Amino acid sequence: MTDEFAFLLQTTAKERQQIATGLDRRDANDAARYWDDHFRLFAHDGQSPPAGAWRVWMVMGGRGFGKTRAGAEYIRSIAEGDPSARIALVGASLGEVRSVMVEGESGLIACCAPQERPDFEPSLHRLRWPNGAQAHLYSAAEPESLRGPQHSHAWCDEIGKWNAAHDRANRCWDNLTLGLRLGSDQRVVATTTPRNTALIRRLLESNDTVTTGGASAANALNLPKAFLLAMEREYGQTLLGRQELGGEMIDEVEGALWSRDLLERCRTESGATAMTRIVIGVDPPASASGDACGIVVAALLPNGTGRVLADCSVEKASPERWARAVASAAQIWQADRIVAEANQGGAMVGSVLRAADIALPVKLVHASRGKAARAEPVAALYEAGRVQHAGLFAKLEDELCGLMAGGGYEGPGRSPDRADALVWALSELMLGRSSEPRVINI
Repeated sequence: MTDEFAFLLQTTAKERQQIATGLDRRDANDAARYWDDHFRLFAHDGQSPPAGAWRVWMVMGGRGFGKTRAGAEYIRSIAEGDPSARIALVGASLGEVRSVMVEGESGLIACCAPQERPDFEPSLHRLRWPNGAQAHLYSAAEPESLRGPQHSHAWCDEIGKWNAAHDRANRCWDNLTLGLRLGSDQRVVATTTPRNTALIRRLLESNDTVTTGGASAANALNLPKAFLLAMEREYGQTLLGRQELGGEMIDEVEGALWSRDLLERCRTESGATAMTRIVIGVDPPASASGDACGIVVAALLPNGTGRVLADCSVEKASPERWARAVASAAQIWQADRIVAEANQGGAMVGSVLRAADIALPVKLVHASRGKAARAEPVAALYEAGRVQHAGLFAKLEDELCGLMAGGGYEGPGRSPDRADALVWALSELMLGRSSEPRVINI
């Protein structure tokens, strides 16, 4: 491999396109071979397609592992080697397919050599390679869009974040695979951060799936050192860090009131919607150096559904600091009421909150049962599909998945303070009274 085109490794996709216009055919081919050889030479094990007659190759690694590049390079090799290839590109939304899989820094256009780069037709949701191979863009949020089209290959990106409500993720996968009937060797590459969802578990248990993956650090040569150091300081060996950086699948805790699959099914998009009430649940810490102060914002929708809007919890905070955090959340979310546990400090909790100049009703509640026992009726609301999460609340959800049926806690930290705040908020909203709806942007 010649070093004549080594400078290409330091260029952007746009710069490579400009360079390509000044090359003759022979030089363009040499540049393409250099680009291909470089990826094969420097790709780590998790980025290389496995040997054998697999049907699904799942690349499951931490953030920055190189999953997108692996998927793009595999699809590029299929498209350039087979003019009859008809490829499905499926992501959580059409916007993500375009911005990450097609036009992203590690996407299909960027990893193709200039003279082999496909034409992107956004209005048709289609890529066309010079040799005739094609790829079509699909959203996993619209499973029915994959009912009918036929393909020979597919790349499914971030399947762990596909919308699991109403079993959309599984329906999308079913419609995709039922349409894989072109060509003689149908294959799918699925790239994802490990999340314990029904679809990922299904693929891991399938005999047709071969999985590669690992931690973010496996791709350290292509990641800023500052990023790796900052992530290690921030997340270390937390459950979130083990999942998002370590590339580790976090198992469910047997007997827990909440499962990660249940939480994925209740996830919804943020947006303007009508709210009947908004309350803030607060679980104050016993001391400034102890547990976190759980601060969770939740709302009741006109149809009786609860929605968790934000986790504003603060750790190792003085009474003044956590009271200010509650006041700030109340102002931002235009809350109607604050519900705070008063077991730790009694009247002091109310006085601290009022000292923070919170011009809202403060309801002090006293816990007569353990955290897990109080959580059981709220967990039942989730099971009935009556609670939504407007986003991903990693630390809060880790705590929920550690609350055990019948009592006990097996989650991170000494106490599920965030989960307890959520329980107080949803209990107030859904096991109490309601008022007139209003509309806010979230």
